[in-house]
Amino acid sequence: MDIVKVRELSDTELENALREAKQDLWQARFALSTRQLKDYSTIPQTRRTIARILTVQRERLGAHAKTA
Repeated sequence: MDIVKVRELSDTELENALREAKQDLWQARFALSTRQLKDYSTIPQTRRTIARILTVQRERLGAHAKTA
């Protein structure tokens, strides 16, 4: 998921996307440890997605704090 799509999500959608991404990362790491993971690039991609979501959440919190 690229940053443009992440910025378009609402706050609740961001929370759901973050939860799903963290679950995907856990599953990928588990599959890696049991040697079932075929595509190793999913782990860094998922980590980047999580970072993008967290970045947007922090930006929104900063914007809300400045206006309040």
